[in-house]
Amino acid sequence: MYARTVSATAAALLGATALLLPASATQAASPSGTDEPAIIAHRGASAYAPENTLAAIDLADRMGFAWVENDVQRTKDGELVVVHDDSLARTTNVEQVFPGRSPWRIKDFTAAEIATLDAGSWFGPQFTGARVPTLKQYVNRVDRNHQKLLLEIKKPELYPGIEKDTLRVLREEGWLNRHHVKHKLVIQSFGADSVKAVHEQRPDVTTGFLGTPPVADLPKYARFTDQINPTHTSLTADYVAAVHRQKGAHGKQLQVNTWTVNTAAAATRVNDFGVDGIITNNPDIVRDAVSE
Repeated sequence: MYARTVSATAAALLGATALLLPASATQAASPSGTDEPAIIAHRGASAYAPENTLAAIDLADRMGFAWVENDVQRTKDGELVVVHDDSLARTTNVEQVFPGRSPWRIKDFTAAEIATLDAGSWFGPQFTGARVPTLKQYVNRVDRNHQKLLLEIKKPELYPGIEKDTLRVLREEGWLNRHHVKHKLVIQSFGADSVKAVHEQRPDVTTGFLGTPPVADLPKYARFTDQINPTHTSLTADYVAAVHRQKGAHGKQLQVNTWTVNTAAAATRVNDFGVDGIITNNPDIVRDAVSE
């Protein structure tokens, strides 16, 4: 699920355009109970700003999107940081700053070392100096923006116990109170055992499994998760209907959030299937498509 990089000029123009839209055109995703799916900004507005940075979630906020998605991994000294790849090479200048430490795995660097890296220049010069945020910094910014968070525990097999660490940070920052748990937070992972661990440690938290389990296995997943979140290329209307026939871990209809939908045609297709949420690098394009 790599963000589509646009040129610096295009990113600047698109970001500026979003800021000039009238309020009626920049509304966040419709609340539960409407016919439109939630629109979730994948790693922030990652088509127009460097993914998983504060700049990307701030832009999503200015564009009017309530939901953002991120990826969480753990440093050598136990700090949780928001990065997609398990290597820092693609989205930072780590190769220049620490040239002798290939393959530049997150788990081999301390939080202080990662804090020195530029996580914006690769995307465009206007983002020079953007940093890799810690999870604490990230959730505090999401809160400041009055946004909601779809948090992905990335590659949990690399970080034993990361579920407990994630819940600890969320608790310390006020994200496990009743309001946040009920209205603003979903934790997801490709690892079924990771999703189970979150559900066992905090049964009140909404969880999602990233993948497309066989229909026959859906009842097993429904015991520990509330969402089945597949890639959009794997979806059919029949599969979405099969998921919706199940009740999830909290006794409500099992939901479907699909990724990574970046074109109007794909958005229209999955919207017609009846998905509950669409995860996208281009939330403006998806919003316009499902609104039509």
